[in-house]
Amino acid sequence: MGKLTTHVLDTSAGIGAAGVRIEVHRVAASGYELLAAQVTDATGRCGTPLLEGAQFQLGRYLLTFQIGDYFRRRGIALPEPAFVEDAVLRFGVAFPDQHYHVPLLISPWSYSMYRGG
Repeated sequence: MGKLTTHVLDTSAGIGAAGVRIEVHRVAASGYELLAAQVTDATGRCGTPLLEGAQFQLGRYLLTFQIGDYFRRRGIALPEPAFVEDAVLRFGVAFPDQHYHVPLLISPWSYSMYRGG
């Protein structure tokens, strides 16, 4: 059974990023459809997959991580507006029977994502 999972690592502090809100949207011709929203736990992970089973289908998706709020809660002084408010990935699922793990590495000035295993 296929699924979508993630975790968020704060590379500026060397810790899992706790309390990051994540939204998953399906990309459709008419716009974006919100499918799920979760908040990362103390280790920077979600307790359950973002999507799995019948909800995880062939198609295009948008992952949005609200990292500006995370850094503000940690007391990091950010300019207003923040250089990176949201980390956004628009990606495709060609094999919905597979596990798509999308880790996010963040700092107040950058982010990096990749498909992990």
